[in-house]
Amino acid sequence: MPRRHIHLTGAAEAPLRAALSALRTRLDVPRDFPPEVLAEAAAAAKAPRLPAHDATDLALFTIDPPTSVDLDQAMHLARREGGGFRVHYAIADVAAFVTPGGALDAEAHRRVMTLYFPDGKVPLHPPLLSEGAASLLPQQVTPALLWRIDLDADGRTEATHVRRALVRSRAKLDYAGVQRQIDAGTAEEPLALLKDVGLLREALERERGGISLNVPEQEVVERDNAYFLEYRAPLPADGWNAQISLLTGMAAADLMTAAGTGILRALPTAPDGAVARLRRTAKALGIDWPHHVPYAEVIRSLDPTRPAHAAFLQECTTLLRGAGYTVFENGRVPDPAVHAAVAAAYTHCTAPLRRLVDRYAGELCVAAVAGEDPPEWMRVALAALPQEMADGTRRANTIERECVDLVEAALLKDRVGELFDASVVDVKDNEPAIGTVQLEDPAVVGRIEGGTDLPLGERMRVRLTRADPGSAKVLFAPA
Repeated sequence: MPRRHIHLTGAAEAPLRAALSALRTRLDVPRDFPPEVLAEAAAAAKAPRLPAHDATDLALFTIDPPTSVDLDQAMHLARREGGGFRVHYAIADVAAFVTPGGALDAEAHRRVMTLYFPDGKVPLHPPLLSEGAASLLPQQVTPALLWRIDLDADGRTEATHVRRALVRSRAKLDYAGVQRQIDAGTAEEPLALLKDVGLLREALERERGGISLNVPEQEVVERDNAYFLEYRAPLPADGWNAQISLLTGMAAADLMTAAGTGILRALPTAPDGAVARLRRTAKALGIDWPHHVPYAEVIRSLDPTRPAHAAFLQECTTLLRGAGYTVFENGRVPDPAVHAAVAAAYTHCTAPLRRLVDRYAGELCVAAVAGEDPPEWMRVALAALPQEMADGTRRANTIERECVDLVEAALLKDRVGELFDASVVDVKDNEPAIGTVQLEDPAVVGRIEGGTDLPLGERMRVRLTRADPGSAKVLFAPA
């Protein structure tokens, strides 16, 4: 799982863009789509496989970053007669445009997922589809997998259904705007209920022992012809929206396990050593973590707008490493089949425009509800998916990590020799003079090498000794 998200705002320096281009080349990142893929995408955009069911009367809306146009999900929330809630969640139906075994399908298996760079993205599918015909853009009639999930008054799932349908989103909303409407009390009920349902689902997550990390996004911002690293703390609306996706992923896992064929996203419990390291980081950042308090409760007590808490949340993502995909058939559900962070069976199914596996999970769920066996082409492809997704995730994580290092080095390259306030958040085993520091400002994590043992868990002044965008590394020394 990525340590942090990062993107550029404003015009980036030419050397930084050049370095990012070189990184793409070095990591053999896909560039343009082959002509045969674009031709197939153009034909599919004009004549997708359309479902018979028409649900365009449902007033769906999307919630995404303001600039996003690859819109995977749209929702509508309502109260049920007699109590409880009804969640409609439309997921882009990529399978309506992609023919198994065709050029589009082969290219998607080569790319596996959309890759994000600070200065742009490398999409899984041609933009003609992912940002056009297959995207749930406002006022566009689009094929989708339409989920209907009924919840009781406490937010617990009572019934689940999914089918193919034509849908039409009414509005493209963003997180800040949603938060303002809900806080001001001006949101109409389908949107206002996002808070009600989100809070109920968060309470159930606490009850299960699950964890949602409100990890701040790291941004490179331009002010007065200079560049700075800052954090953008997530809003409550981000979390409420995420709960709808989690709800659907859990419902999909239940459908597949009941049907006996599926693919789950599993995460083992973090090893003791990883938790111990995180405790050292908490101490270094001045975060109180009594031994009797569960990790999940510490996470919920944090305020991502505080720099020390933001830094700790970034490091908490290390406990989510090791997640993978598990395929099962003929009722042989793996044991355990739980995602440790979700604290329940779970799968990825809500982002098919950006992640390959979601298309397959959606197909399996539609078949399960219809009481049908998955098609043979899917069974053949299913076996290879875990390794394909593992390879794709590894590449995405490498890109994310190297982009962070590169941007940090590029933005600090003119500050070599300067002093910074930092905390020692890690010390290398058997080499106590080498470790990691978290700067208070700017938001940088870097290696430190000193002549004496580093004071783990303490703040200290450090001097920047290297910031080389070519090597994408920064290095500090005790001041």
